[in-house]
Amino acid sequence: MELLHSGKVRDVYADGDDLILVTSDRISIYDVILPTPIPDKGKILTQLSLWWFDQLADVIPNHVISATDVPAEWAGRAIRCERLEMVMVECIARGYLAGSGLKDYERERMISGNPLPDGLVESSKLPEPIFTPSTKEPVGGGHDQPLTFEQTQERVGKELAEELRRVTLEVYRRGSEIAAAKGIIIADTKIEVGYANGVLKIGDEVLTPDSSRFWEIDDWQPGRVPRYLDKQFLRDWSTRHTDWDRTEPGPEIPDEVVEATRNRYIEVYERLTGDRWR
Repeated sequence: MELLHSGKVRDVYADGDDLILVTSDRISIYDVILPTPIPDKGKILTQLSLWWFDQLADVIPNHVISATDVPAEWAGRAIRCERLEMVMVECIARGYLAGSGLKDYERERMISGNPLPDGLVESSKLPEPIFTPSTKEPVGGGHDQPLTFEQTQERVGKELAEELRRVTLEVYRRGSEIAAAKGIIIADTKIEVGYANGVLKIGDEVLTPDSSRFWEIDDWQPGRVPRYLDKQFLRDWSTRHTDWDRTEPGPEIPDEVVEATRNRYIEVYERLTGDRWR
């Protein structure tokens, strides 16, 4: 097999006409790969994505060919998948005010061109979920930049932009409904899509602690950050306990922070799927 690409978290290999997508234990924050891995992270993300692909099969098809026909050394953390011609837009849905969306709202009262009412605060639920796409920058190419819907249309065309918005919001709606029944709020999420034989499909990962903000539903109230079950825990640690300037190299992660991060990923997996992590 030929290594085609090594990203922040995933390595992509060519195996004939197929791709082998291998999810590592690497973790990145602020677009920087940290030097300390999170044990089992790659397997958790892979298995959770496979579970979600099944839940969303009637919303959008996915790129998975097999979760078992992969080299033995990558068992559990790799999938055999189709080659997708990726759409070069990060498709993001937001249902709550957090992260960069909060900063944009405080500055402009809108996010990616979506106007929002006055009076919202951190963690507020939005009147309705919104589509807030961004650019897809290569590793080392800088931060993704927000796009308005009109800018997205200019990049990919009106018809595809409308389909990206529809699919992204429906993935978010379905995921939020399922997660809420398990006591979890999905504050926002991003997906990546591409074409295989003319069919738009979802690829990479979906609704994981790397690609989404997961909050404890019983701890949520507007005006403060609820208990989170994603890598925001690691972002906050880097801000509060280091003087890191968010450029390479990233800081080493202490053992207790590694364990706390791993435990959050496991908790999300177990609560959503109903299965014990082995």
